[in-house]
Amino acid sequence: MKPSVCLILSFHDRAVQYEWFIEKALEHQMKLHFIFLNPEQWHIERYVRHRKIPCLFIKYHSKKDIPRATALIYQYLIKNKIDIVHTHLFDANISGLTAAWLARVKKRIYTRHHSDFHHRFHAGAVKYDRYCNRLATDIVAISKNVEDIIINTEQVKKSKVHLIHHGFEFDAFKNVNSDEVESLRNKYDLRGKHPVVGMISRYEKGKGIQYVIPAFKKLREKFPDAVLVLANSHGSYAKEIKAMLKQLPEKSYREIRFEYNLFALYKLFDVFIHVPEYAEYEAFGQVYVEALAAGIPSVFTLSGIAREFIEDRKNALVCNFEDSDGIYHALVELITNADLREQIINEGRRSIAHRFGINLYFRKLLALYNYAE
Repeated sequence: MKPSVCLILSFHDRAVQYEWFIEKALEHQMKLHFIFLNPEQWHIERYVRHRKIPCLFIKYHSKKDIPRATALIYQYLIKNKIDIVHTHLFDANISGLTAAWLARVKKRIYTRHHSDFHHRFHAGAVKYDRYCNRLATDIVAISKNVEDIIINTEQVKKSKVHLIHHGFEFDAFKNVNSDEVESLRNKYDLRGKHPVVGMISRYEKGKGIQYVIPAFKKLREKFPDAVLVLANSHGSYAKEIKAMLKQLPEKSYREIRFEYNLFALYKLFDVFIHVPEYAEYEAFGQVYVEALAAGIPSVFTLSGIAREFIEDRKNALVCNFEDSDGIYHALVELITNADLREQIINEGRRSIAHRFGINLYFRKLLALYNYAE
């Protein structure tokens, strides 16, 4: 008999990786359940219900809701005889792993989606990471960066930690409906604008947006019609970012809080930027892979997964950390050097093809679940 698997997610709205996972799970007739800890019923839950997968919604706002959430998860796990629990993100990890341990679920997995953030900025929260490490029978590290922190810094046994990179459906980035792209181009008033410089980064200090804005300001001296698109434009550093944006002409940038059509959004960009402040900031950094999958020549700093496969002048242009001048020169080179652009696009797609495919990701999860195909 196939085991029943319950994924527990907190604060997820739309995350296409779970949609891809769901479709693979249904192909394999997996006995799948979901539990959502969200303030309201968001896109991912509607997707799961549309696919007729059993699920539970728990109204969840903050850590004060952990006791109630844990009790409701426990009841669900017992009632549905769940064999494997797999949690994603901090609140789901705490509530879900606790409930699974109390319910005596034998296989308790969590995916570690952050790297050294607590060690560096919130030392008091490290105890919760260690608590999750103890309760889990297995931990998924999404990059070598994360694997090193769990094993070397937090002293978790190597046998408990499994390196499984995120998986992507590459065709979704290549085969994008042109009408959808044009619709977004009109929506964000980008028709006739060139170059369009894209970022998909929350307004957090560590994302390095504060180094991009001065570089873009200088870029406009050479390319007066350039537009900077800032998607996911919210976060704890928003006040500082918005103050810096006032240095730019109002019509030279677009702030997009959230765009559901990720694939069409990438097609609006002529160049892409992702420049975190230091190597350990990103646990993974999905945009590194997404931009290459979408065929957008990119300027990167090496953080998270980029440290494992990005090579300067091969599949991207690499800048030093906190380097506005370097970002500016890299942008100019990508915009003006067509041969380099073409090489980076082609090599970028080649460099991700065998590392981050959804099929490889799914096979590794099946092996972790001890799930017979």
